[in-house]
Amino acid sequence: MIKLTHLDGETFVLNADLIQFVESRPDTFVTLVDGKRLVVVESMDEVVRRAVVYQQAKHLLPPPA
Repeated sequence: MIKLTHLDGETFVLNADLIQFVESRPDTFVTLVDGKRLVVVESMDEVVRRAVVYQQAKHLLPPPA
């Protein structure tokens, strides 16, 4: 799970396993596997970083060298 922020400042927690892709247009759009789209305050790079940390915590990706 990763913590993100809606444009109105409200924070929420998202299951990162549900992320299909992330776009920057310039707002950051997170598209989920079910087609739902979320707009968040965090940058595309930050969403990816948090998703990678989440996967590492699940032991699916090795930690950085």
